[in-house]
Amino acid sequence: MTRRERLLVLVLRLAGVMSGLAIVAVVMPRAWMAACHDWLGLGALPDGAIVEYLARSLSAFYAMFGGLCILVSFDIRRHAGVVTYLGVTHVAFAAVVLAVDLSAGLPWYWTAAEVPPAMLFGVAILALQAGGRDPTPPAPGPGQKTR
Repeated sequence: MTRRERLLVLVLRLAGVMSGLAIVAVVMPRAWMAACHDWLGLGALPDGAIVEYLARSLSAFYAMFGGLCILVSFDIRRHAGVVTYLGVTHVAFAAVVLAVDLSAGLPWYWTAAEVPPAMLFGVAILALQAGGRDPTPPAPGPGQKTR
């Protein structure tokens, strides 16, 4: 494995762990959610089923995404297409999130904490993957035939 590939594995696993931490919000008491919302300067957390549904389901989705990042990190060559997809969609995701944040009127610090990391993650994946490809295929493992 090349140095760039090892760094790509590290980036995927770091993103996986960080995203996986969102699992806490899936089961977090609503009072804690409200306290976090207020602490972030966003005011009182609105009441309503849709607010809780969106907060919990998005958190679950982030945790699921984190699991995917960790899973593909164990064989980045085999999952090269998925890794490319993660990079490309994260760059697009960062642009969409920027537009949503600005449209929703979120505070600057929210956007600053959300958009650059998403963009950097996507760009890093694509840059590391593009520069880390080995022109020679890996040697066959035990019991595998050569072509």
